[in-house]
Amino acid sequence: MSEPIHARSALRLRLLLSAVFPPLFLAGAVFFGVWAADTAPGDSPGRGMLVVVAVVCAALTLLAAADLLVVVRRLRSGHGPGSP
Repeated sequence: MSEPIHARSALRLRLLLSAVFPPLFLAGAVFFGVWAADTAPGDSPGRGMLVVVAVVCAALTLLAAADLLVVVRRLRSGHGPGSP
């Protein structure tokens, strides 16, 4: 049991990362989705792989957006830096 009783995370850093990455992941999802739509049979990489990458980017967009909501809620409730 080496964990502290009141563990803290770097909420400001999480806020920054959660604000920067959703647009990047969303752009990646759109980019790979459009690329997959323009892929002809026999092209490399294949359409299936590009769709998988687009779906992963979309999932990461949702995850980062959810983390952004959690961080904003924690900061507003007073769990930010300097609170007990």
